[in-house]
Amino acid sequence: MTSTIKVNTIQNTCGADIIKESGNTITIGASGDTVTLGTGASQSGFGRSGSVDWQTASIKTSTFTAASGEGYFVNTSGGAVTVNLPAGSAGAIVAFADYTRTFQTNALTISPNGTNKIGGVAENATLSTEGEAATFVYVDATEGWINVQNADQTKTGVAPFITATGGTITTQCTDFKVHTFTGPGTFCVSAAGSPLGSDVLEYIVVAGGGGGGGCSGNLKGGAGGGGFRFASPTLAPATYPAKPLAAPAGITATVASFPIVVGGGAAGGAGGDQGSVSTFSTITSAGGGGPGGSGGSGGGGNGGSLNSPGGAGNTPPVSPPQGNNGGTSATSNPDHASGGGGGAIAVGTNGRTPSSPGSGNGGDGAGMPTTAFASNGVPCGSFRYYAGGGGGGAHPPLSTPAGSGGKGGGGAGAGGAATAGTANSGGGGGAGGNCGPSPGGTGGSGIVVIRYKFQ
Repeated sequence: MTSTIKVNTIQNTCGADIIKESGNTITIGASGDTVTLGTGASQSGFGRSGSVDWQTASIKTSTFTAASGEGYFVNTSGGAVTVNLPAGSAGAIVAFADYTRTFQTNALTISPNGTNKIGGVAENATLSTEGEAATFVYVDATEGWINVQNADQTKTGVAPFITATGGTITTQCTDFKVHTFTGPGTFCVSAAGSPLGSDVLEYIVVAGGGGGGGCSGNLKGGAGGGGFRFASPTLAPATYPAKPLAAPAGITATVASFPIVVGGGAAGGAGGDQGSVSTFSTITSAGGGGPGGSGGSGGGGNGGSLNSPGGAGNTPPVSPPQGNNGGTSATSNPDHASGGGGGAIAVGTNGRTPSSPGSGNGGDGAGMPTTAFASNGVPCGSFRYYAGGGGGGAHPPLSTPAGSGGKGGGGAGAGGAATAGTANSGGGGGAGGNCGPSPGGTGGSGIVVIRYKFQ
């Protein structure tokens, strides 16, 4: 049997209204009252106002699992903390706040349950800004948890730092991962990061150096260094020899596989050839020019005629330039002194006669601090140079000394067989001499180095 009680107002013994109906509005309790459900009772139909119950009596300092409807103060002063979200259900709500203003040092990682998403992405989210607070509401399986309120920037489930594989990976002396390719390979990005952590790929891309020439009646010029291109905005405003060639920005990371081409150095010979290109993503560096030829850096002018021009550097042109011109041959008789090959940071010097005879030196290459771009085992705290020009050849019977190679692996000229450019430096080969079977030096192979902030 069902019983029904019909009243408009229920009052306590002092006459204060406890439940009151007025039109379509039902009021429970009076101003200043506390309405409490009995132990074990539950409510339904009231909905949520979008707020949470902050758990001030339980400050979190280690991994924990959140419950819907609760907000948590998290203390990361002793180390990073991970929170596991509850299983998503429509309308579920959680919130987090930086209790000690240390998220920028030790972040809070927010891990979704199972296949749930955060901001449409099935990845962890990270709060890494000092004093940050965020509130997440679960909407549906498509977008998952959505950040509806944030003290800084809206968070999604994108990992804050880049994750990648490929090449030889080091973390020498820095908070950057460094991927070094001394031959062909693939650079694979599995997480593109975000501006809140890092999403920029910095790079050095050096092409193969040109091959030095031999002597065929007169001395050939030294070969040009391979094209040198790089970007490292996080190094500014530090000073280093390559800084004038710095591109203003790196490449924004995307989840993709990037084929890496490392250019070979050209073979030395009687004439000498251009080195091969190196590539990464949208960046291509041109091979160094052979004697008198153009390229990343140009080869030195050949002896045999006065003022024979060196090859043009920065060919094809890019900005900032990838290299420099080769030096000219002698400007006065005797005419056999040749020019040095151009380097990444300097032109090759001209052939010299008669007061100080000699073939030109190779132009210097670009230097990078190995603390930033460590490769090939070079110790931290030093510089490594790339893409130096090769020196012009020697002709001892005619008192023509050889030119030296430029910094960055440029091969020295010689009276006999010349010095090759250093492997994986992009240095141009030196020129041979003596007008016999004395070939020029082979150009040094190139290199590709990629780095990014990973923590």
